[in-house]
Amino acid sequence: MSAVKFTRKQFESFVSALIQSGRPVMAPQAKNGRYAFGPLAAAEEFRLDYDVTILPPKKYLLPQTETLLTYQVGGACSSVRDAEPMILLGVHPYDMVAINQMDELFRQDQYDKHYMDRRCRTTIIALDVVTPSENVFAASMGTATVKSGYDILLTVLPDGSILADAATDKGQELLDPAESTPAAEADLKARKTVWDKNEKALNKHVLECKPSYLPKLLENAYDHPVWEEKARLCYSCGSCNQVCPTCYCFDVQDQVSWDLKTGERKRCWDGCLLENFATVAGNHNFRKDRAARYRHRLYRKGKYVPGKIGGQIACVGCGRCITACTAKIANPVEVYNRLMEDTELG
Repeated sequence: MSAVKFTRKQFESFVSALIQSGRPVMAPQAKNGRYAFGPLAAAEEFRLDYDVTILPPKKYLLPQTETLLTYQVGGACSSVRDAEPMILLGVHPYDMVAINQMDELFRQDQYDKHYMDRRCRTTIIALDVVTPSENVFAASMGTATVKSGYDILLTVLPDGSILADAATDKGQELLDPAESTPAAEADLKARKTVWDKNEKALNKHVLECKPSYLPKLLENAYDHPVWEEKARLCYSCGSCNQVCPTCYCFDVQDQVSWDLKTGERKRCWDGCLLENFATVAGNHNFRKDRAARYRHRLYRKGKYVPGKIGGQIACVGCGRCITACTAKIANPVEVYNRLMEDTELG
């Protein structure tokens, strides 16, 4: 694989070629003062300097709503597979880490063909952060930079040029026909400068322990008063779940057509903060209290999921939950630091 350098004009030509390739290109664009991933129609609409998108790019791999199969009542059923080749352009490192985690989770146990088909058909072009968002704490979580998962990594260098480093054959095939110059040693050193800067700058909320310590921290915190204190203000709206790049819970329901002859089985995003998330047969809700749901979210990120994926913490420090929460109680760093403080005092 090779690394090349684009001028701004060359980079626009490269992005234009991606758009003209016939594959949908999903990239961050300005939207009412904020940024959102969406279909890219013109190269100049792609914002290299965006801070954070409203929703993470996982929405293209695990759609908010999708049909899993169609069926005839009392008859045959047919799986729906709609994975088409796609390019995700401008994925920040923390979102790339989240996708890597989801890849591992959806490969485990019951291999999820719907997710994995989309993932295999998706080319990801990652982008080192240019503008830190107001609530990012990726540096605390070790996700300010990323070294795997993407097909190409873009870095805006201090001189304004763009370094593009191919990591896979798919990425190399996109770079080969593009007008560019080979990256020099000085360009790679300049990229290292960007990485070093981001390892410090992407830290608006500083975690007072190493992420790897969180599972141990939570071992004896199940009955800590912080869960009740925070949950008193919780609306159970689930906004923190819906904007999180590592949340992957979903609900599956059958929807029968009006003619009672055909139907669809659909899945849609779900969230552990929602009141009926843990409701089961018999209308029993084993996590009825808001405090229990609030605690579960933080335990899921800091203990439960790490136990499934080799200790990786299921929080990548994007800060979306902090921004989305109108009650201002969703900040994981605030809670973990409180537990750290009380542990030291005890």
